[in-house]
Order: sequence, then C-alpha cells, then structure tokens
Amino acid sequence: MTNPVLEVTGLAKHYGEGKDRTDVLRDVNLKVAEGEFIAIVGFSGSGKTTLISAIAGLIEPDAGGVVYCGKEIRGPGPERGVVFQSYSLMPWLSVTGNVALAVDSVFAGKPRAERQAIVDKYIDMVGLSHARDRKPAELSGGMRQRVAVARALAMQPEVLLLDEPLSALDALTRAKLQDEFAAICEQEKKTIILITNDVDEAILLADRIIPLTPAPNATLEREFTVDIPRPRNRAEMNHDEAFIGLRGAVTQYLMNIAAERDVDVENDIVLPNIVPITQKRDLPDAYVRASETVTEERYLEFSQLKKIYPTPKGPLTVVDGFEMIMHKGEFVTLIGHSGCGKSTVLSMAAGLNPISEGTIILDGKHITQAGPDRAVVFQAPSLMPWLTAYENVALGVDRVYPDASAAERNDVIEYYLSRVGLADSMHKAAVDLSNGMKQRVGIARAFALSPKLLLLDEPFGMLDSLTRWELQDVLMDVWARSEVTAICVTHDVDEAILLADRVVMMSNGPNARIGKILSVDLPRPRSRKALLEHPDYYLYREQLLNFLEEYEQGMAGKDKALAKEEPKPAKEAA
Repeated sequence: MTNPVLEVTGLAKHYGEGKDRTDVLRDVNLKVAEGEFIAIVGFSGSGKTTLISAIAGLIEPDAGGVVYCGKEIRGPGPERGVVFQSYSLMPWLSVTGNVALAVDSVFAGKPRAERQAIVDKYIDMVGLSHARDRKPAELSGGMRQRVAVARALAMQPEVLLLDEPLSALDALTRAKLQDEFAAICEQEKKTIILITNDVDEAILLADRIIPLTPAPNATLEREFTVDIPRPRNRAEMNHDEAFIGLRGAVTQYLMNIAAERDVDVENDIVLPNIVPITQKRDLPDAYVRASETVTEERYLEFSQLKKIYPTPKGPLTVVDGFEMIMHKGEFVTLIGHSGCGKSTVLSMAAGLNPISEGTIILDGKHITQAGPDRAVVFQAPSLMPWLTAYENVALGVDRVYPDASAAERNDVIEYYLSRVGLADSMHKAAVDLSNGMKQRVGIARAFALSPKLLLLDEPFGMLDSLTRWELQDVLMDVWARSEVTAICVTHDVDEAILLADRVVMMSNGPNARIGKILSVDLPRPRSRKALLEHPDYYLYREQLLNFLEEYEQGMAGKDKALAKEEPKPAKEAA
C-alpha cells in the first residue's frame, strides 16, 4: 500500500501501575488507504475501544503513534468523526438540536442557512426527517444511534471511526441499520474504521477484516480480504460461496483464539443420584400425581393462549391464539421482531405473567403460578452480587433438594459450575465476575434445579457475539447431558438454528401468533464449527431471514397487509 491516509505504528497502551497494571495493547500496526473500509473484530475487553480512542486522539499511547496524512495525531480533530456504542446525546435537545450542535462547532464560519442545510441533509440521510423535533427520550435505541451517526457525518470528517455503534441494539434492528450504514458509506465514500464483534456485520460492510487478539497485550495479526462485490445483499450472500467461505474462515480463526485463551478447568465430579422435590415420591398423593410424567408426546401444550393488557385506549391483545405442542426433551426457539410477544409467551409459561385466555399444560398440570419445576434464565442473570457464584447456585439447590445431604448438594453445585467452565471461579463474588461469567452462573443455577421445563429469555442478548458463541456451546453441552425440555427466545437467527429442534417464527404484534414453524434436522451434538460446515445450514438460515424480511415489510399474513409502502411479494420458504 502506498501513501496510506492513516497509519498506526508500534502502538502500545497500558492502564494502572504496579500490581494493578494491565497491558492492553502491544505493537499494533495498521495502514489504511483513502476510501477504505476496515473492520476490526475482537472479544470484549480485548482493547478495541482503547485502539479507536487512540486513533481519535482521545488518549495518548505509551509507545508508537498514529499518523494522519503525514502528521502525527496529538489530540482530537474535526477530520476524524467518532460514533461510540453509547449515543451521548443531549437529552434536552431535539434530533435537529443534537446534530446542529456539532455542525455549529465545526462550521462556525458558515452562514446559518448553509449550516442548517448540512443538518437537514444528514438527518434525512439517516431517515429521521419525520422525527427531527423529537428528543432522545422519545426515540427508540435504533433511532438514537441514527442521530449519533448523522451528527458524526454532518461534521463531514475525512475519517469515520465507529466503535461498536450497533452492538447495544437487538439483532433485527441491528441488521436494518447495517443495511443503512452500507448505503450511507457507499454514498459518502469515507475512510472508515469499524470496531465490531459481529462477523456478518464486518463482511457486509468492510473491505478488510482484521481480528484483534485478546488482551492483555492485544495486537493485530492475520487479516482477511472481503472479495464480495458491492452492494452486498444479506439474503443473497447466503448463496455466495465467497461469503460462506470467508464467514467460515473468520469464525474459525476467532474460535481458535478463544480456545487458546480459555482452557476450562473441570473437576471429576459425579452428579449424585438424588431426586428434586418436584419429582419426589415420598410426598402427599396429590403432589405425586401432579409430578408424574403423564405423556412424553404432549409434555407441554399451549392451547389458544392469549394475553391482553389494559391500556388508556382500551384492551391491547399482545398474543392471540398461540398454539403449540412439545414432546419431552424437545428444544424449541422462538424468533420474531421486537414486540411480537415472544417474551410474553415465555413469562406466561414461567407462571410470572397471568394468562388472559387459554391454557398452558406442563406434564399434565395447568400452569397457574411460578414453581421450581420451571427454571428461567433471563437476559440479565439477576445474581445476588454480594454472594459467590457457588452461593448463588446453592440458593436454588438447597430449596429443591431439601432431603439431600450437604455433600450431595455440594456435588450438584460444583458439577454444574464445572460444566459451564467456572470450576476455578466458583468462590468469586458475583460482583467481580464479567457479564459472560455471570450468565454462566445463571445457566448453572437453572440446570442445577433439574427442572421439568427450562425457559431462556434472550440469555445471551447482552453479550458480545464472540462471548455468545462460547456460551451457546456451553449451553448445548450441558443440555445434551440432561435433555431437559427447553424454550429459548432469541433475536439471533444463527442461535435459533444452533439450539433448536424446531424454530417457531412469530408474526408481528399486536395480536401475534405463530407464523411458521421450521424443523431443524441437523445432527446432535451440535457445535458452531459443525453448523458452518453442514450443507443445509444456509438453507435453514435463508428461510428464517426470508420470513423476518416478509414481516419487516408488513407481509404478516392476510390480516397484516397494512404496510405504508407498496407490499413486496412474499417469499415462500421451502
């Protein structure tokens, strides 16, 4: 590469001193050509934000430096626009006011009308003309991030630095904004460095993908060239051999890094042969009859399930006529757009949300309230922060195994914490654990209850996609040993396929119901590596993406053809 517009040479950065010193980056080298789009991918805590902050001139490196157009960067400058994961909007200003604040500071010498024209141009570019007078509190997360992008673009920088701008959004909103980013980037022709943990996002947008190795002493090593013509269509790329090959190569490279970084320590603990209270036979006859397995074929049954909420404008039917039968040991995932009632169905199955109409029957017993026969893993693990990982799991184990000996209960706790890779961290306080480790505790706690039904409500939604891969494999490994009946709500198409025997696709709310059900005939045990190599994987993926695209366009069935635009023909899934 000749005459790069931006060059990082030998950059190093640490925080703290003495025993508290953490060496974050080491010998980072990067050359970026004018108009090039670079995606840097890596794990949480690998130093990605530190690197982007150094390029932005917001922090000073310990060694090495950053050169822009032949001059070393000594601080922030208007030629480098930054969009961070957090929106950092002024809550008292409107969309127009937030964008104008940046424009007025950079272009103070321009006439007011010209500055206003710049503001209008970029608000329109990100599709917020209809919301220009709204304040951030009145906007969705996706709309707020659009404001942040408009603000950065309106400063008309030569280099745009994007620090995981979409990672706080749900997968479907994120996909929509990725497409908008691609269109904007094509229109603006900026030099762009994107920090991301999403391989699909990197392939969709970038010219080159460069993984950042995990901290401490993270650095840039191997790079991947994205040789896929633009514009890139997410659905069409499923048929592109170049996309499939590149996606597999980048994913495998990152998985290899993870395997080298995380060597789980497991104790040789044998799960004791003890029966939880929900299955004991030395209980009153009525309880025994309720806990017996009535049938394995209709183990869990949703019948004409409906949920209605009162509102000032009248009753709002969120879920309407949800019907499904699951056999014992089946794993089902629920997928659909935000607001389609997935979590509402799950919360009713957990007994945490009253059923308005219809019934849910688990193992021959109507669900009317919460109980220890159902374990729930939420997006946030809800641990007691002052307790250790061990003690958090023990809270449930002590309740469901009241007659077990202390040694037997200890073995149950240690067995499941070991299974999720926390054998060497089980006595750490929850407050000192990373988000990924906390969710591992939540998974261990749920399985340790030996529930009849495991309910997972976007359990990895708050984690970066690389940590999510690891925990999906952990979940699959632990589930394979128990084969507990399970339902998982997710926004992630790949997660839905990886985990499920069947993927249930829900129509848009209100009045949401099941739109389609996809049977996933892939061999178990499953791993992400095996999934990427299976010839049917991308066919399953296409069917889910097509379904979600139909509903995104308003094609939600006969009673949902109310899109503002001309409806596009629905694509029939095979």
